[in-house]
Amino acid sequence: MPKIPRPGPLSRPAKPGERTNGASSNGGNGVGPIEIAKETGTDVVGWLDERTGGSSFLTAMLYRKVPKGTNWFYTLGSATLFAFVFQALTGVFLAMYYTPSPTEAYGSITHLTNDVWMGEFVRGMHKWGASVMIICIFLHMGRTFFFGAYKYPRELNWVIGVVLLILTLVMGLTGYLLPFDQRSYWATIVANNITGTGPILGPYLADFLRAGPEIGATTLTRFYAIHMLLVPGLIIALIGAHLYLVVKLGTTAPPWLKAGKPKTAVAKEEVG
Repeated sequence: MPKIPRPGPLSRPAKPGERTNGASSNGGNGVGPIEIAKETGTDVVGWLDERTGGSSFLTAMLYRKVPKGTNWFYTLGSATLFAFVFQALTGVFLAMYYTPSPTEAYGSITHLTNDVWMGEFVRGMHKWGASVMIICIFLHMGRTFFFGAYKYPRELNWVIGVVLLILTLVMGLTGYLLPFDQRSYWATIVANNITGTGPILGPYLADFLRAGPEIGATTLTRFYAIHMLLVPGLIIALIGAHLYLVVKLGTTAPPWLKAGKPKTAVAKEEVG
């Protein structure tokens, strides 16, 4: 008859996350839940990085060389990007309550402003945020122009910035009609008539925006689609290209700082 082994001495149970002598409460491998969570997070990050290659882009962006003399003027682009993200977030909230109908648009805006919790605040932030974004992008373009950052090899980035400026103005124009009150209605008529006076493409563009012989229900839905889908999608794509070129080409030094000569040029002058 086999002998039954005697039980060993009783030991104090380990606390959660506490290591024991080669064993733990989660499998006997001596690794607590905190260590497992850290290893799991590392594995997930590594899995994503292996399939996306995001670490190389982040490394190039965060550790890129910044020219001497960089100051607060160089943050205007980031401020414009922040304003756009804020506009997108508040716009999604407003779209949950807005009805793009000539008979219900104004009523939905009134309901949002007066009845929805924080509705008036979010609508006000979206309204004034549009002006902030336009001001920031104008200042950013002005800084780029006066600092000479549009020159070789950054001409393409300058063209992308000009297109982003135009799209920002288009987004402001299309969003102004959405409340569909008297002020937005007549302001859109004036803006559309001004657009129609443009050379060659002006009349065709005005007819496209108006979507009919006069501003009405079809115009409102078209402006809503342009404001919510078309223009934001183009802006996101161009911002991605813009940031890629900024990381790839870097930024320029302020014009009042004289750029130093390369070492090779200095050596040639000394030899000559």
